[in-house]
Amino acid sequence: MTDERANEYTEAGEERITEQDVLPTTSDERPQYGVGPFSIREVAIVGVWIVAFIVSFFSVASEQAMAQLLFGGSVWTNGLDWILTIGLPTVAVFLIVLRRFSPDGIRRVGSLGIDQFASVAFSVSAVVWLTLLWRNVAVSIETGVWIYGWVVWVEFFLMLAGVVLTVVAPLLPVLGEDFAGRREVPAHRNARPIRPVSARPPRPAAPAASETDTFDTDASPAYADQTAAYSTAAYAAGQSDTMPVARTASGEREAWAPVQTRDTFEPVEAQPEADESAASESSSAVQAFWALVPEDRDVVDERDVPIFRIGPTAWALVLEDRGEVFVVRHEDGRIGYLHDVTGVTRG
Repeated sequence: MTDERANEYTEAGEERITEQDVLPTTSDERPQYGVGPFSIREVAIVGVWIVAFIVSFFSVASEQAMAQLLFGGSVWTNGLDWILTIGLPTVAVFLIVLRRFSPDGIRRVGSLGIDQFASVAFSVSAVVWLTLLWRNVAVSIETGVWIYGWVVWVEFFLMLAGVVLTVVAPLLPVLGEDFAGRREVPAHRNARPIRPVSARPPRPAAPAASETDTFDTDASPAYADQTAAYSTAAYAAGQSDTMPVARTASGEREAWAPVQTRDTFEPVEAQPEADESAASESSSAVQAFWALVPEDRDVVDERDVPIFRIGPTAWALVLEDRGEVFVVRHEDGRIGYLHDVTGVTRG
């Protein structure tokens, strides 16, 4: 790539940016305002979690249950209930805060994005608190004693608010702005559509051995032909110095036919023209070339994590064209995969 060509595309890129600046701004491109680096939805989630975290240190038992010495203590002291009731929401809120201060840090929990993980965490916690409420009502109807106090009710409604801020938020007018205008990225391998399952092909039947065969019955037909040809050549070795073992109807030597002499035996292997053409096509498929994308795009690694970006202001070196995916090499030697290959200009 020459410097003149690079300057040409740099100037074209500057002209495109200028045209975009004068175009009317759509709803998805409007700036999003919030509190500091956080959006309004994220501030609400953190506020709900702070109240729920403080309330979790109070005793979940009612005064009647503690008076009768049935049980007492907070959710942190009652076995492993704290993992699902307050532990998972705490991890989700921590990841939401960490995402704002470190965008290139933790981006997924397994195959779930951070917002998806937060939806699961608050939903599971709300169901666990609802289970405790259901048990509280059932025991009260049977014995007249409320075993759980106000903490369970407060925690349930707080976790229900967390469900609204995570699961239902994309459908709400104000909270949904946090999801509008997000750039598209390749999906995680575990989150992509499933592949169709094909029926396993039947096994081929074993060839039947004829009565005139003098070779092993488990050998393949090709091996049988070669064995018979070698025996014929060995028998005729004493009558001629060089004798072709097998010929076609036109008198030409077959691809596997050996040359037998008195002292040496050298098999001749022919290379069909089809193999040469296939090799040339394969070599051209992996030939490197320069590519220019129309806008900034992410180049990801094997785990679909972005490692660098390529844009319309500089040419990128493509090592291999795999159809829907390009193998791209960065200037510093890093190699990644470009999944969005639409509109790419080849150099």
